[in-house]
Amino acid sequence: MGDHNVLLLPKNDRKVVFVTGCAKGGIGFEYCKAFAERNCRVFASDLPGRMHDMSDLLSEDVEALEVDVSSDDSVASAVETIIKKCGQIDVVINNAGISSTGPLAEMPLDIVRQAWEINTLGQLRVVQHVAPHMASRRSGCIVNVGSVVGLAPTPWAGSYCSSKAAVHAMSHALRVELRPFGVNVVLVLPGAIRSNFGSAAVERLGLQDWRLYHDFKESIAERAKASQGAKATDAGLLARHVASKVLSQKPPKQIVFGHMTGLFAILTWSPLWVRDLFFSKRFKLNKKL
Repeated sequence: MGDHNVLLLPKNDRKVVFVTGCAKGGIGFEYCKAFAERNCRVFASDLPGRMHDMSDLLSEDVEALEVDVSSDDSVASAVETIIKKCGQIDVVINNAGISSTGPLAEMPLDIVRQAWEINTLGQLRVVQHVAPHMASRRSGCIVNVGSVVGLAPTPWAGSYCSSKAAVHAMSHALRVELRPFGVNVVLVLPGAIRSNFGSAAVERLGLQDWRLYHDFKESIAERAKASQGAKATDAGLLARHVASKVLSQKPPKQIVFGHMTGLFAILTWSPLWVRDLFFSKRFKLNKKL
């Protein structure tokens, strides 16, 4: 019997899923595949200059959209396009994000601001454009992507960690605020997931020249690619796990998944001196200059 037992929804009953940050090699690319495999109609989006990176995704089930999450007009246009084509948006995966590595005492504020604009306000911008539509239908699910480092921030990534910690705070507030309208909010906390995120982080880091932290240059570079070790979880595994949970009858409030999530759970609940000692040793900050 096998596949004959799989119930596929009629075309008009298919879930419409909007995913941000979907260039090839990233986790968003895998989210699109995972939801398409579950018979959803998927709108994959990324920056205008990266549309060719999504060509392998395109099919009857997956359509590409240009979206810059730092632009109100761009997000509004994408949401309007999807609603005109499908009449609804059932699920939003707020996946778009950028790395931001370096010592906070020396990082240019423009770089910190960009991380917050994309990683934090970018997610809220999408929420503000889809929430009224979902609320009018008394149905929908907003999935915000945080990170375990938003719970236990690491040295050399304070800018990125704080942008994700803010996503956590916003998601917990949104979950309660949108409940009266029948809209679910799910917070995803990935661990170390294998993707092109580490190489992008190293590439962005190459533009910086540290003065105060010149002696820590190697350690800072190591942090940029720390999530991409041999034991990092496959992005497809994360995406399929999230799709399964989000499309269930009662989506969870939070999904924690991937390599190193156990370690970060311990660090989150540990006394601060334990956390400081661990990170000081791990990132070579246990020496006096």
